[in-house]
Amino acid sequence: MENPWIVLASIVAVGVVYVLLPVIADTFRWYRATRILRCPQTEKEAEVAIDASHAALTSAFGPPVLRVKNCSLWPEGKDCPQDCLAVEAEAAPPTR
Repeated sequence: MENPWIVLASIVAVGVVYVLLPVIADTFRWYRATRILRCPQTEKEAEVAIDASHAALTSAFGPPVLRVKNCSLWPEGKDCPQDCLAVEAEAAPPTR
């Protein structure tokens, strides 16, 4: 075997294609839709868009990290602690 780095790079590429990409794609599909969540600060319902790209990329190596991309209660509550995502994190998609 003249160049073992090619074999190693191929193994890593196959791992990325068959393991990481499906996990990232599933997480992105799960979080891309707008959700109706109850705001813990105002006790009102709000349409919340979760940052699906960020959740998908962080799910590659652990549980997804959720953050709000857009909320119907903004701009008044733009600096909120995003506690509404705690309930959504519990309803996360099943991991493989």
